[in-house]
Amino acid sequence: MENLLGLLRIHVQRGVNLAVRDVVSSDPYVVIRMGKQKLKTRVIKKNVNPEWNDDLTLSIADLSLPTVYDRDTFSLDDKMGDAEFEIGPLVNAVKMSLEGHPNGTIITKVQPSRQNCLSQESCIIWNNGKVVQDMFLRLRNVETGEVELQLEWIHVPGSRGL
Repeated sequence: MENLLGLLRIHVQRGVNLAVRDVVSSDPYVVIRMGKQKLKTRVIKKNVNPEWNDDLTLSIADLSLPTVYDRDTFSLDDKMGDAEFEIGPLVNAVKMSLEGHPNGTIITKVQPSRQNCLSQESCIIWNNGKVVQDMFLRLRNVETGEVELQLEWIHVPGSRGL
């Protein structure tokens, strides 16, 4: 607990236009990795535009790599792309004193670039007393696909915090 900075809740909302890996569709799921931690969403059968709406929570150590896979019954799962995202801008916003700001205040914006996997501008917002970041990630190493996520920092009482 003394090394824990806090928790990162990742709301994996949906995939958009994911690659077909089976005959006419795919059975996608998302894997989130951070250090030695690995969590995954449930599998959505036969859908290249899945709605997961799954919450995954990681303890903060370093960067994470979300990866979308296709679930196959009789063979290894087929990789359907990968994407990386930085939590630095979210962590910097959490360190600010934001109490008293109106709900919906945009703290900062992260622009898509060659250095990140963002497919559009990502806003970090003060929402209901929490710092959240919505992002659309363009998947790499695949012909098509995006994944929509929302990040939220969770302070853990008794942790060393930020």
